[in-house]
Amino acid sequence: MILLNAIFETVCSILTGVEWIDVEGLTTMLMRFALNMIVVWIIVHFFYYRKSKRRDYYFTFILLSVAIFMLIYLMDGSKMKIGAALGLFAVFGILRYRTEAVPIREMTYLFFLVALSVVNGMTAKVSLVELLAANAVFVLAVVLCESNLLVNQLSCKFVKYDNIALIVPERREEMIADLEKRLGVKVVNVEIGSVDFLRDTALIKVFYKGKGSNGADDLVKMPKEYD
Repeated sequence: MILLNAIFETVCSILTGVEWIDVEGLTTMLMRFALNMIVVWIIVHFFYYRKSKRRDYYFTFILLSVAIFMLIYLMDGSKMKIGAALGLFAVFGILRYRTEAVPIREMTYLFFLVALSVVNGMTAKVSLVELLAANAVFVLAVVLCESNLLVNQLSCKFVKYDNIALIVPERREEMIADLEKRLGVKVVNVEIGSVDFLRDTALIKVFYKGKGSNGADDLVKMPKEYD
């Protein structure tokens, strides 16, 4: 009985000394989290998803940003935070999903949003104006890269071409005309890959004017889950 009373008194003394709510810290965290989520949502919804229409990566980017922000913000010590951030970049640099390789565009957005969440999650003494300016730079970079201001918009897709009689340089214009008729796009350039004379097919990469609809434009073969 005496032992139980001693334990009870010890627990009560510990709980009494605990500061249950840090209003200032909670407010700061919620403000930074709201800013991070608004910027991430704008980038994912209006720039990435508008072209790709891939819901799987949409939710992956959103949830990953939440996890990275909370992980960085709630860790103590700036050196640990920087080390954790660099470690995350290293992990994602060698990451390959089991079902399919991550396309270049999706991988770029993955790195980009990880960096954005790390910046917003750092609890160093950064003014609100500096934080807003940094987020504005991130958004502006996406706007410029997704627009036609820097380079002309070109898309590409892999095609297994069955008319290998047209792949010779002398009949290149005929091949381009045939591809435009079949694909319904304005072909700008064609690269010839492997040629299978037994099946009379060739793997070619077609560059055309316009925006690709989704990640299927980058596929060389059908993913395993659809086999």
